[in-house]
Amino acid sequence: MKVLVPVKRVVDYNVKVRVKSDNTDVDIANVKMSMNPFDEIAVEEATRLKEKGVATEIVAVSCGVSQCQEQIRSAMAIGADRGVLVETNAQLQPLAVAKLLKAVADKEAPQLIILGKQAIDDDANQTGQMLAALLGWPQATFASEVVVEGDRVKVTREIDGGLETLSLKLPAIITTDLRLNEPRYATLPKIMQAKKKPLETLTPEALGVDVSPRLSVLKVTEPAARQAGIKVPDVATLVDKLKNEAKVI
Repeated sequence: MKVLVPVKRVVDYNVKVRVKSDNTDVDIANVKMSMNPFDEIAVEEATRLKEKGVATEIVAVSCGVSQCQEQIRSAMAIGADRGVLVETNAQLQPLAVAKLLKAVADKEAPQLIILGKQAIDDDANQTGQMLAALLGWPQATFASEVVVEGDRVKVTREIDGGLETLSLKLPAIITTDLRLNEPRYATLPKIMQAKKKPLETLTPEALGVDVSPRLSVLKVTEPAARQAGIKVPDVATLVDKLKNEAKVI
């Protein structure tokens, strides 16, 4: 079974993001970039499936600038066998990414696609669902457990009311949640081996995909600074402030 794992290059989650002075976007100049944490979980899950003998090949895919090769190599260091980069300098939105991934999926013919439920930069939570719609495949989002059983995959997913278990017929799409697994640290030998693994570079034009943006960002601003809290001497003062100042009761 071939598993396709899309990975996205995002600002590292430890970095404090700052807005550009003209409020057009966030400033990513000289900022540490990493693999989207949810995608890292997807790579780990695919690797575990391969270690169990369920998956035979893992292909890591990324769409974006040439530096995305770094994230593909990181996926290879965890366990991916080879990589595909759809290189473009265009601003990619979820629908464009979904179309690019569909074109790659048509070319690679995987039986399973595992990707993060959302990216930590735009928090769109749309690509997996759009890709499932474009391919016409069943999908299970927010997965916290994945079990492949023959030509079906059983997925336990997290919902507001608790847990829901779905059985999907392969090929299928799964988006990962935080509690699915804990990604391993790539060892130095694995990192060195990843440098020698094959990485194919494609373009949106070669795949016949139009990646023109459908949406435009009007303004980006930082959240308002939180006001300092206060201490009150007793419950009566607290109730008075909630009623007369905050006006929430």
